[in-house]
Amino acid sequence: MIRSGGTMLKQVCWLAVACSVVHAQERSIAGDWIVDFDYLGSKMYDRALIQDANGSLSGSLLGQPFVGTRTGTKVSFHSTNGSVSGEAIVTGDRFQGSEIIRLGPQDPHPLKLTFVATRVPPRPARPPITHDFTPSVFYRSFSALNPPALHIAPGDTVRTETVDNAGVDGENIRRTAGGDPQTGPFYVDSAMPGDILAVHILKLTLNRDTAQSDDVISYSAMNRDLAVMTKDNRSAVTWHLDRKRMVGWPENRSGHLSAFEVPLRPMLGGVGTATIPGPPAPPTFDSSSSGGNIDFNEIEAGSTVYLPVNVPGGLLYIGDGHALQGDGELNGSALETSMDVEFSVDLISNKSIKTPRVETSAYVAAIGFDGSVDGALRAATDGMADWLAKDYGLTPSEIGQVLGVAAEYRIAEVADRNAGVVLKIRKDLLMKLNK
Repeated sequence: MIRSGGTMLKQVCWLAVACSVVHAQERSIAGDWIVDFDYLGSKMYDRALIQDANGSLSGSLLGQPFVGTRTGTKVSFHSTNGSVSGEAIVTGDRFQGSEIIRLGPQDPHPLKLTFVATRVPPRPARPPITHDFTPSVFYRSFSALNPPALHIAPGDTVRTETVDNAGVDGENIRRTAGGDPQTGPFYVDSAMPGDILAVHILKLTLNRDTAQSDDVISYSAMNRDLAVMTKDNRSAVTWHLDRKRMVGWPENRSGHLSAFEVPLRPMLGGVGTATIPGPPAPPTFDSSSSGGNIDFNEIEAGSTVYLPVNVPGGLLYIGDGHALQGDGELNGSALETSMDVEFSVDLISNKSIKTPRVETSAYVAAIGFDGSVDGALRAATDGMADWLAKDYGLTPSEIGQVLGVAAEYRIAEVADRNAGVVLKIRKDLLMKLNK
């Protein structure tokens, strides 16, 4: 009886295990997934939205619609245009496998990528909190490989500080090498590639009484005569910042500038998310579709910057504070200074943007970057057209009509490798559109 009972017990246990395996095999893989590719030694991410109707699969991957089947733990799929095919094995809440990408039916060297897919994590359920963060390390590239300085959640607020473009802090102590060093990166929990990060600039507070600038004029903004006239301009200029009156003037001012002063308008030149980790990361004095060294002087307290999420967590960087900057940042530097910064973050899931966007109390703005002002203007126009189409549902004809009467262009930046041009539209005009 003991032997028989033991045998029966084993049979019951094996039956339970078998049932659990069958249950796992039949588990639906419908939902929102993040796909981590090994792209020949480099990382690449994609978002997959999968529908699973009793093993019949459909969805999108690598920007392509796909169909497939799930039989137990085995998944096979192919894009509807035939350029991509693959297979994977499901294990719990993840699946991994490989896919083949062909440039054409006779492609002699199709690309084979391995991948691991995991479900997009839910947003943290806790209430928003405020973080007081004192940076000890600053970074000079918008890299996905830099370790997160702080984990935050959508809705959270961060109070922190930045150094100036030379790495000097609010105590006039050099903390790091120059080149527009950034504070961060901040890892936003549940932010995944395919999302948009909304960065709300709450407060920008000057924390010292000086700023650095110079007297040069960016070559890209000059003709030959002006270049000859200003060829000897190479002086560094220290500005005094009166933080009570919020005005500034060149120290030791004299001559025609002996009474010259300007109203201060603190802004952040640098707001960016990490770029994809495959190519080399852009330095912090550069800009891209992920933001970075934007240098748009309306990124000030009360504005919101919208940026794409390219890697898990987004990895948000902020820095390059300016007490004031004229359009174009013609000196190659504005009134460069350190500041105390307070910002919060929100997350817009499963939405893409072509260019960084900025929203102020009165305007929406799309920012374009290119090696020339002409190219940057085209990129800004394309970014705004994309915004009007996706968020307001405008047809191509309607987009042309709105841009023709409502577009306002600003030159944000001409001093760096990329020029930056901003296309703005008044929000009160957009409120008159029927969605």
